[in-house]
Amino acid sequence: MSDLWKKYFNKKILYLSDTMRRARNLRFCYLFLLPFAVLFITFNVLPVVTSICYSFTNFNILEKPDFIGVRNYINLFLQDEVFQIAVKNTFLIALVIGPVGYILSFLLAWLINELPKWIRTIVVFIFYAPSIAGSSYLIFKTIFSDDRYGWANAWLIKLGITTQPIFFLTDPHNVLKVIIPVCLWTSMGAGFLSFVAGLKGIDQSQYEAGYIDGIRNRWQELWFITLPNMKPMLLFGAVMSITSAFSVCDIPRNLAGYPSTDYCARTIVTHLFDYAFTRFEMGYASAIATVLFLTMIICNKIIQSFLNRVGH
Repeated sequence: MSDLWKKYFNKKILYLSDTMRRARNLRFCYLFLLPFAVLFITFNVLPVVTSICYSFTNFNILEKPDFIGVRNYINLFLQDEVFQIAVKNTFLIALVIGPVGYILSFLLAWLINELPKWIRTIVVFIFYAPSIAGSSYLIFKTIFSDDRYGWANAWLIKLGITTQPIFFLTDPHNVLKVIIPVCLWTSMGAGFLSFVAGLKGIDQSQYEAGYIDGIRNRWQELWFITLPNMKPMLLFGAVMSITSAFSVCDIPRNLAGYPSTDYCARTIVTHLFDYAFTRFEMGYASAIATVLFLTMIICNKIIQSFLNRVGH
């Protein structure tokens, strides 16, 4: 047994020495990466670590953090009924705009790729515009206004479908039916552009070789050539889709009000925003952020493990 441990430690020592030797040889390359590394650690890593630490404290910004252990997490999962509503709404929205938005973005990019160049440019801009126009969803606030001056209610009354305005944005039974399509409409962002760029970067000779090897239709072409060549873009699109699905906040808050009726449009990020910037309970807000962060990591790992099988 001692000989096995010696061999194990010798291998580890050799691996570390080899790693250090390569690091010394590439030290100038690491110097070029240093500015990005400093910014990434300062503005990404440190805030996450700090938030996790604050999640175990009672912290209101003005006073020194008071360590309370896991009490925030106990209250979050066992006593916070609004958080349970937020979790249900967030996962409902994520289950729709995550997979549906992801698949829709890819299919649209695939269809747009067949268009002539000048038409493709215009269509890409039309589909991408909602994601860069920060308040574009406010158009829907006018369309689904709860009074008879809202476009939807005005047309429904004019056509005789209803005699009284429908409360699209305050009735708990209708709110998510409006919010989910709006979130889906605004979800085509960086992931959609990565699909468009990835489709244009595939070597056309692979399609010619595929047809020689027996591919007979576009669906086989998609499965055996297009998808395997787009793995990096698919993974990036999955990360962006999951991130946007779980970080929904502005649309429910602006359309359904803050707070919404019976918290019917409350999401995890809206709940986080409430405790962080309205109540200033930063310890509790950090616990919510930590739970959301871990949930997104787990979902990303599941999606990536699934996408890694594409083409195998």
